[in-house]
Amino acid sequence: MKKTAEFVSLGHPDKTADFISSYVLDRLIEQDPHVKYAVEVMVKDNEVILGGEVKGNVEFSLATLQTWIYDALAKIGYTEDYSKRWGVNAINPLKVNVTNLIGKQSGDINQGVEADGWGDQGVFVGYACKSEGKVSRELFLARKLNHALYEMAKTSENFGIDIKTQITMNDIGGVETAIVAIPMLKEIDLRDFVTSVLGEEPENIIINGTGRYVMHSSIADCGVTGRKLACDFYSTTCAVGGGSPWTKDASKADVSLNILARKLAVENLDGAHECWVYLSSCIGRADLPSVEVVRKTGMAIGYRDVKIGKPSEIIEELGLNKPVFADLCARGITEVYK
Repeated sequence: MKKTAEFVSLGHPDKTADFISSYVLDRLIEQDPHVKYAVEVMVKDNEVILGGEVKGNVEFSLATLQTWIYDALAKIGYTEDYSKRWGVNAINPLKVNVTNLIGKQSGDINQGVEADGWGDQGVFVGYACKSEGKVSRELFLARKLNHALYEMAKTSENFGIDIKTQITMNDIGGVETAIVAIPMLKEIDLRDFVTSVLGEEPENIIINGTGRYVMHSSIADCGVTGRKLACDFYSTTCAVGGGSPWTKDASKADVSLNILARKLAVENLDGAHECWVYLSSCIGRADLPSVEVVRKTGMAIGYRDVKIGKPSEIIEELGLNKPVFADLCARGITEVYK
């Protein structure tokens, strides 16, 4: 069976939106570690729209948000120098206009959170397998190649940072096709680079399938938070549970229980070939309606019991009451726990 996975860089507009929201959350956590936050971001051309809810002992003005977004873009690689090089073909941090549609968190939700209950309901899946990075090999290689291209592009005069990679494995576990989309000011053959990073020569290498890729970032494509969950989690290896972990504080189960599920999958893999963890939550309640740990070794299926603490205990255990969300967004859950 052929297996395929893709990965995108932080320069991709959807991940840029994820990172902006995570970066803003970190700045608010610095003011109040108990801030409640759920903010979506849309980026199109040089417009950034923030919409959602915040509650806590925090202050932020439109001017402050503008500064934070400028800083977030710079950390991704969208600097003033980058803009000078790419001109109208990429987002310009000096021209970004911010629209603030952030309101207050519902008191109905907050009363459940204050009682140490989860801030939302949902189902969450963690996965780990006995391979490098404890993810499927096609995802591991797509991510590895993407990271290498992104690091190269950040210091390059020719390559852009809005990068997508895709790997298809053949029936015997070799790389059949490697696909790369990377902005170029002038065409350069990257096939040797791809082969070197992957550690083997793919049967097919496709660089910029349309034949030209110059216009990129939010200038070429609208970016919205939460649209790259398959890249953020496990590709097609297992179901994606819950929503995006990058736009919310840790009282939201989408954040904490998705991260906990991966951690538990890694910890309970030990001698098995694969491990899945299934969790579910109820808004306002601490106890989880369901907790399932499934281990597979060959054709044998086994189960384990695990104890899950209260939301406040899990948040403390995972260190999610600190400004770590931009780093988590940049690294990804599967790279933090492996």
